[in-house]
Amino acid sequence: MEIQGTANTLFSTGYNGKNELREVNSELGKDAFLKILITQLSNQDPLDPLKDKDFIAQMAQFSTLEQMTNMSKSIEQMNALSRGAAVSYIGRTVEYENEDGLSEYGKIAYLRFEKGGTILVTDGEIDVPLEKVLAVA
Repeated sequence: MEIQGTANTLFSTGYNGKNELREVNSELGKDAFLKILITQLSNQDPLDPLKDKDFIAQMAQFSTLEQMTNMSKSIEQMNALSRGAAVSYIGRTVEYENEDGLSEYGKIAYLRFEKGGTILVTDGEIDVPLEKVLAVA
C-alpha cells in the first residue's frame, strides 16, 4: 500500500510489512530518458520496429535535452564567476543610476546575493543593483 506524502516523498509498506520512506524524483533527466529509449529499442516488436522518423525525433529530443542540461551548467558557472568578480567592488567607489535616473556616487561596503542578481550596498546603506553601476573608481 502506498500513500503519497508531501515534498515528493512516497511512503510504502515493504515486503516485510514495515513502513519505508523513499524519495520520488518527478523530473526526467537525460539518464532517465536514455534508459527509456534503450528499453524501448530492446523491447520493440521485430515485426513492427520503430519507424525511422520516430527514432530520429526521439534522438533529436535527447540531443535537445542534453544541450539544455549543458547550457544550464554553463549558466551556473557564469553566475559563480560573476559573484567572484563582484567581490572586487568592495571598498571601491562606484557611480550608479538612482531611481530617478540621476547619477550618484557611493563607496561599496558589502554585497548581497539575491535571486534577482547581485546587490552592492554602499556605506550609506543604499542598495545598488549591479546592473545600475555606471563606473568604478
